[in-house]
Parts: sequence; C-alpha cells; structure tokens
Amino acid sequence: MGAAPGLPLKRSLSLLQATLYGLGVTIGAGIYVLIGAAAARAGMHAPIAFVFAAILMALTAASFAELAGRLPVAAGEAAYIRDAFQSDKLALCVGLLVVAVAIVSAAAISVGSAGYIGVFVTLPELVLVAAVVSAMGAVAAWGIKESVIFAGAMTVIEVGGLLLLIVAGMASGPDLVTRLPEALPPLGDGGVMAGIMGTVLLAVFAFIGFESLANVAEEVREPQRTLPRAIFLTLALSTLLYVLVVWVALVTVPREELAQSKAPLGLVFERLTGASPRTMSLIAIVATLNGIIVQIIMSSRVLYGLARQGELPAFFGAVNKSTRTPLNATVVTTALVLLLAMLLPLHQLADLTSRITLIVFALVNLALIRIKARARPAPPGGYVAPVWIPWAALVTCAGLLIIDMALLARATIFP
Repeated sequence: MGAAPGLPLKRSLSLLQATLYGLGVTIGAGIYVLIGAAAARAGMHAPIAFVFAAILMALTAASFAELAGRLPVAAGEAAYIRDAFQSDKLALCVGLLVVAVAIVSAAAISVGSAGYIGVFVTLPELVLVAAVVSAMGAVAAWGIKESVIFAGAMTVIEVGGLLLLIVAGMASGPDLVTRLPEALPPLGDGGVMAGIMGTVLLAVFAFIGFESLANVAEEVREPQRTLPRAIFLTLALSTLLYVLVVWVALVTVPREELAQSKAPLGLVFERLTGASPRTMSLIAIVATLNGIIVQIIMSSRVLYGLARQGELPAFFGAVNKSTRTPLNATVVTTALVLLLAMLLPLHQLADLTSRITLIVFALVNLALIRIKARARPAPPGGYVAPVWIPWAALVTCAGLLIIDMALLARATIFP
C-alpha cells in the first residue's frame, strides 16, 4: 500500500480546524441521532439532563486539556495511562477501549444516518449503512488536512441546521419561554428521575468528541496551546446548541412522535416552518456522515499510536506515502464499524458507547491524579487544571456507571 513505517504524521491543524474537528465528532454523534431517544426517556425534562451531562463532562474535559498539553501524542489516553502507571499492558487495554468507543460510536451514527437517507432513497437499511460506512472510510483515508477540511465544511452545515431550527423555534411564538417551567422535574418522583438519569447517559454519548482531539495531537500546530482551547470550545458550543435544540424540539413535537421518528429533526423542521422535512433531513445526513468520518479518523490514529508505542503490530503504524495517513488502521477500523452497524440497533450502540467512554474517562482522570502527585511541572504555555478537578471527574464517572447499573437492574426486575 505504499506504507512507510518511519514516516511521521503531518502537523497542519490550526485552532479553528481542530475545533471544527471536535464539533464534528460531537454534534455528528449527538443531537441529530439521539434526540428521539432522549425525548422518549425524559420528555420535557431532557434539557436538564443535557445540562447535567455537560457539567459532568466539563470536569473530564479539564483533565484532558491538561494531559493533551503534557503528552501531545496520538493514542493519547494510552500514553497518559502508561506515564501514570508505568504499565504497557494497562495502556494497551485503555487504548483498545478508546478504539472500541470510536468504532461503536461510528456504527451508531451510521444507523442514524441510514434513517435520514431513507427519506430520499428507498433501499434496505443494511445497504444504506454499507454504502455510508465505505464512503466515509475512503474520505478518512484521503489525508488528515483534506479529511478535516471536508469534515469542517460539513460541521458548518450541521451547525447551521441547528441554528436554523433554533431561529425558527424562536419565531414560532412565545411557547419557548412560557413553557420553561415544564422543563423542571417534580421533586420526589422516582420514575421521572430515572428517566432523566437514563437521558444523562445518552447525553454522555452526545458529548463524546472533545476527548478525540487528544488523538490528533501529532497533527496539531502548537498542541500545548491549541488543544486545551479546542477542547473547551468544543464542549461549550456543543452544550449551548444541544440545550436549545432539544427544547425547541420538545415544545414543537410531542415526545411520542419524536421517539418514533427515524428523522426527528426533519419532523421538527416541518412542524415549525410548514416546509418539507427534506431540507433538515439533508442537513442531518451531512451531520451524521461527518460524525462517521471523524470517529474513523480517531480510531485509526489510536491504532497508529499504539503501534508506534510498540503495543500493536507495526502493520497498524504504517503511514501511506501518498496520503500521509495510517491507511492500514483506517481500513481495519472501517470494516469493524460496518460489522457492528449491521449487527446492533441504535440505542444499544449508544448505551454501549457511553459505558465504555465512562470507564476510559475514569481511568484518564485517575492517571492525571497520579501524574499531579509527582509534582512534575507542565510544559510552558500548557493548561493546568486545579488539583480537585480530576478527583471530582473520577467520582462523577464512577457515579454515572453505578447509576447505569442500578437502572439496568431496575429495568430487568420491573420491565
């Protein structure tokens, strides 16, 4: 394949490009795909769940911002674990968990993308999924700058679609303001709180993206300065868009219809404007395709990084001379995404992604606690999180996992 084992990745991404990459991962993996499931679980209280998830994720984002500056390498999570615990085996396990997150997430987005494409093309879902994954794998193999510019253009379109919905919702009448009290959950209602916590776990999936910036660290200019800023910008902008769009959707369309729709934001757009839902469905297709590309990029960079660190066969660390991308790792990632997308439904893929992500986040926060305990100074110009941040982030990740297990047990006993 024209691979060169010793060839480095190209350091070419600016703050704007890195932030667009982060937004592309996050938004493509989130609101366009999961709004129906969020409405089904929490109803009018879903915006509260997204705010809560954003606060919890902000703690871990701060840990990633410091670690990305300390160790700006591909397969960042694995490198953090190795540096903290001096264990190659544990680092490999974490690196493979990160790969699993990206692959399962891309599979989930692929299923969601097929739902929107089905508005225009009457083909079996499996055929649509296969076409989508194969095409996006090819784009990811093209070249990092080309891929990110392509993904960045798609990110602008998908953000524009969300802004269009928000503006249309604001222009539709005073309901967005007058119905705000409905977002507040009643105290002491166990069923409502269970629904909100279940939606928080879905929202964790929706916020997955900021941490992927750590895995393109070897392709970012001035990573000590650029990566922390890109991480925080990605999380802040995603939160604002999510909360507004979720509220507009819930005020516009009853939760039962949102939950049953395969193209929920297209339905919201139709109700708000009276126009065909095809416009928003087209934008949603762009958003979901973007999410697939950036997840494939992230997974392939982790496989590449693990190979360069000696934890995986050199096959995964080979860089193609023409594209300057880890082509072998990209091909393997694309094949695994396609396999999972054909085997599992959307909600199972999303829940599985969230659980694996929380385990990885907990270990990364624990790694920063160990690194800070050594009192080793961070590189000049890098972000340094307060000492309590990784402790608080570790507790929140562990707490969400415990709540998730409790909800699973409750659903098993009281189906």
